[in-house]
Amino acid sequence: MNESIIDFQRRTRIGVVEAIWGEHKTIEQISEILKKYQLECETALVTRLTKEKGQKLLVEFPSAEFHEISGCLTLGEFKECTSSKEEVIILTGGTSDVGVASEAEIALNFHGIKTKLLIDVGVAGLHRLLDRIEEIKLSKVVIACAGMEGALPTVLAGLIPQPIIGLPISVGYGISGGGKTALEGMLASCAPGLVVVNIDNGYGAAMAAMRILST
Repeated sequence: MNESIIDFQRRTRIGVVEAIWGEHKTIEQISEILKKYQLECETALVTRLTKEKGQKLLVEFPSAEFHEISGCLTLGEFKECTSSKEEVIILTGGTSDVGVASEAEIALNFHGIKTKLLIDVGVAGLHRLLDRIEEIKLSKVVIACAGMEGALPTVLAGLIPQPIIGLPISVGYGISGGGKTALEGMLASCAPGLVVVNIDNGYGAAMAAMRILST
């Protein structure tokens, strides 16, 4: 097996820990990478794990934690939060978006960013969103997750001044399936300044939020 080269300087260079993509790696490959993190006394974040993979890794790494909803595994202590308030609020249009939203939340918490997750505030029942607007305005950055036509980030960007990161979700009927409709809808948004990441890219949305906060 080819030896993996880990970017242990990434935290020092850009302020984030390199995430380990778990979906297309074997248990053995992930295990070897995690052992290198342990030797360097570095915290590790593995994304896109099935429940089966996560549970098998816990046997070998009992000090790790598997976050089943997000499909993430963490090894080592989370960085301590320095803020007493939620710096990033993560919204979901529906409960089906929670897995990807949780990936973003875990990635932020892992780096010491305090978050709040608000579920089921989609535009199909606009009053649910409007009821939480004042609460949402207290955050520094907002991540808005939406499938179907992906309208939630656009509506939100017309209501609040905070930076908003649109996170398209691969949920929806017919042509909405796969998330392409949500992605294209967010990219074509008429709301100025909306930032959009790729489909189901919770980790990418979290890192974009961190870069915004770091400025």
